[in-house]
Amino acid sequence: MAKISIGRAVARREVLKGIGAGGALALTGGSPGYVQAQSSEPIRLGFQLHRTGIGAAYGRWYQRTTEAALEVLNAAGGIGGRPVEVIFEDDGTDPKRGSEVFEKLAVQRKCDLVFGALFSHVVVGTAPRAAELRVPYIVCSEGHHVAAGLNRWTVQPGITDVKSQVISMAPWVASNLGKKVTMIYPDYAFGYDHRDFFSEAIKAQGGEVVELIPIPPTETSFTRYLPRIPAETEVIYHVMVGPAVLTFVKELGEFYGSGDHPEIFGFIDSLEAVSTESPGLEFLEGSHFWEGMPRYRQPDATPFDAFYRAAVGVDDSGAATGDPKDISTYSHMFSCWESLFVIKQAMEAAAYKGPDDRQAVVEAMEAMTTFAASNEHPQGDKRFNGKTHQVFGPQYISKVAGGKLDVVHQTSIEDGLYPDQVDYTTMPF
Repeated sequence: MAKISIGRAVARREVLKGIGAGGALALTGGSPGYVQAQSSEPIRLGFQLHRTGIGAAYGRWYQRTTEAALEVLNAAGGIGGRPVEVIFEDDGTDPKRGSEVFEKLAVQRKCDLVFGALFSHVVVGTAPRAAELRVPYIVCSEGHHVAAGLNRWTVQPGITDVKSQVISMAPWVASNLGKKVTMIYPDYAFGYDHRDFFSEAIKAQGGEVVELIPIPPTETSFTRYLPRIPAETEVIYHVMVGPAVLTFVKELGEFYGSGDHPEIFGFIDSLEAVSTESPGLEFLEGSHFWEGMPRYRQPDATPFDAFYRAAVGVDDSGAATGDPKDISTYSHMFSCWESLFVIKQAMEAAAYKGPDDRQAVVEAMEAMTTFAASNEHPQGDKRFNGKTHQVFGPQYISKVAGGKLDVVHQTSIEDGLYPDQVDYTTMPF
């Protein structure tokens, strides 16, 4: 189990105390007419965890967030009156191992379903096994793979995908930063989504991508790639992942020095788990980042954000409570929290009793349409498309100001909608 700091434990006790008082979390007891299960046997959920490998920084916070959500969920009665357990297994952020971990959780550990994976290549490598075993696979990724067509057992209800993210923000980038873009992105499925969909989106705004620079996600130095940035570039669009993200941003700053440089628009992936106030990042002042959920608490933040921060143990700057050097992966980890409560909602709607009801859980998710901003959905209102198994929600563009991140633009759900490419509800299980 993840180690919980004293400050975090105190915060979470206060949250749970509020639940006991009846006012902190609005968790319903199921769909109308639903009779709570008589069994006291725990519901077991498997979690495909990136504990090691290039996704380790995310994995640590994904586990921490899930454990916090689990405490809240169980304090409010679990699922259908049954307690819930989450069993974590490390997939090494590796697609082959991911498939093996899924099978171990579903078959050996007898989990009712599996959720959690972030990295696209792991999701793509695992999804076929989920279909073979007929076990729901609830992914917390951002790749467009689910909405583009994997299988009916794979669902992404807790976080938006790259295609939605980039098409909703391209108009703002073109209007405020520039139209000649050089893209620097990881050389695997997640990066290809950015490459393909942002190229289309900026073209629709009258712009163009003047250079594509793919970089292996395990790269540790980036200086040899940066001279490829054309002089005509108006915007550098970067999205990097892995343990060397701080090195990438620092080397980008060293490459340009104190002189003029293009506008910089990055996905916060390039700085997840890294403080924007780190030495060497001064050149980022005035640049912009996509955020899935604002790391720094904003003046207009909802009480749902406050509840979530307290439960997970994250302060107003996005760091672990009591440890300002331990920066969270705040723009992504909410997907674990929200996915767990979607699982609860679906299992209760399906009157889940055991593995024979797994298909009914997927069908219950497909029937969902909206998630209102709440303690269960602290990132904001969302719209779920049961045909494509993909959720849509708001995106945030933040500006680095004084070493902090201030939100300057929030997109609407409608900004990120796109035509269906698949209809899972017409496919066989």
